[in-house]
Amino acid sequence: MDSHECAARMAGMSTESSASVCIVCLEVTEAHTEAFCNACGGVYHLNQRSDLPGKDCGEVWINEEFQALEFACNTCLHPEEAAGGLDEIIDLDEAATVSSLSQETLLLAAEQGTLRSKRLSGGVVVFERRDVVEFAARRP
Repeated sequence: MDSHECAARMAGMSTESSASVCIVCLEVTEAHTEAFCNACGGVYHLNQRSDLPGKDCGEVWINEEFQALEFACNTCLHPEEAAGGLDEIIDLDEAATVSSLSQETLLLAAEQGTLRSKRLSGGVVVFERRDVVEFAARRP
């Protein structure tokens, strides 16, 4: 490996001609559109030539502190929020606010099994936000 190849590899750019698959869009990359994410190590599209067509599935920028190029794919730059996070669990009071229904209506629906809920050991009833929104939308 010559010094150009070594420098390019360390900078996150490809010097090889073998086809790789982009971890963001799952399409084949070309040598001039291939970069390596510093966060996950995966290959992604990054068009490094203005005279050739190509797409970008990530970014490259100069790190101000280290004065070095940083490479990152869109998956690492913009991760999807995990489903079922704690923000999606709401108590009876918040469920009433979200749905514009009374707490009594929600409790009755929970007891009848038409609205998923859970009663915690302290007696607090909790719901998933999406269930409450769907329940409220089905109401006349």
